Amino acid sequence: MNVALKNRLFKGRYVLLGLLLLFVWLAQTVPGWGEFYARQLYPGIALCLSSFSNLFPFAVGDLFIALSLAGLVVYPFIVRRAGHKTWRSIALREAEYLAWLYVWFYAAWGLNYSQDGFYRRTGITPVAYTPEAFQAFTQNYVEKLNASYVAPPAEVDRPLMCREAVRGYRHISSHLEVHRPLSDHPQVKTMLFTPLISMVGVTGSMGPFFCEFTVNGDVLPADYPATYAHEMAHQLGITSEAEANFYAYQVCIRSSEKSIRFSGYYSILPHVLNNAYRLMDKEEYQALLASIRPEIIRLLQDKQAYWEAKYSPFIGRIQDWVYDLYLKGNKIPGGRKNYSEVIGLLISYERRKMPV
Repeated sequence: MNVALKNRLFKGRYVLLGLLLLFVWLAQTVPGWGEFYARQLYPGIALCLSSFSNLFPFAVGDLFIALSLAGLVVYPFIVRRAGHKTWRSIALREAEYLAWLYVWFYAAWGLNYSQDGFYRRTGITPVAYTPEAFQAFTQNYVEKLNASYVAPPAEVDRPLMCREAVRGYRHISSHLEVHRPLSDHPQVKTMLFTPLISMVGVTGSMGPFFCEFTVNGDVLPADYPATYAHEMAHQLGITSEAEANFYAYQVCIRSSEKSIRFSGYYSILPHVLNNAYRLMDKEEYQALLASIRPEIIRLLQDKQAYWEAKYSPFIGRIQDWVYDLYLKGNKIPGGRKNYSEVIGLLISYERRKMPV
């Protein structure tokens, strides 16, 4: 390759990177651009990237992130030892790589953070989160939770879960403003580093670089359906954790399969109890616990003990801090508390009295 051509390619690469960075910035700041990306551009991008990732049986995104982190650490020492680069040129090269990752992340999925919020998108009016509204919701919820209980299966029927999730999202797509599934057979991946991920208590993730969603291999059968539907919501462009919980709940409780339906109701129980602990006095809270079937309480206690045995407090605190900063940096002001905001969404939705 002659020097002139090499210089043109070098300059062209930086021009392209600059244009892409400008597009990402405009989509995050100009009203309407983020919504245009989410509604018009993202489905095609997601279909292309997920189709590629589906060619591989493992989580491509997990491997890509691990190799990128390793490369950023190892690369400087390799090239310095070979004597090919100065520390300044190494720093510039790594900064360029991080800039490309930044653009890829937002262009592939992250610009969904700039779309309209749940209430604006769906036209649902937010209801004031009062103790009275919460208590009415809780009473109705516990009745449905108790009635839905079935003993969790020994093993998860993944093909059945796939069919039910696709059917459920197709059913709610139009009136709850969420994209339809990308295919009839979405391929969920098992997290590549499950033991490490279990140490920080993460049960699933959305791989933004290749639009693939993963579920932790240690997830219990009672939690698997809701976790699957939650991560699938992220693949369909939902960024808010509260909204992903909401959509997972709606998909699961509409299932004709009893274990999936129970998983939907059971998935928000920790959020209900967390909110109840804040809003109710001691007697009311104890009465709430007593109204829940003992089998469900034992299931929740066993789940907590199961994850606590795997959890590493030191690594977990670091992960919580980093993820909280990540959420707040992407227009999720509640950070990790956003997960429990699903209760407010459900109260507002049920006040609209839409058919189940």
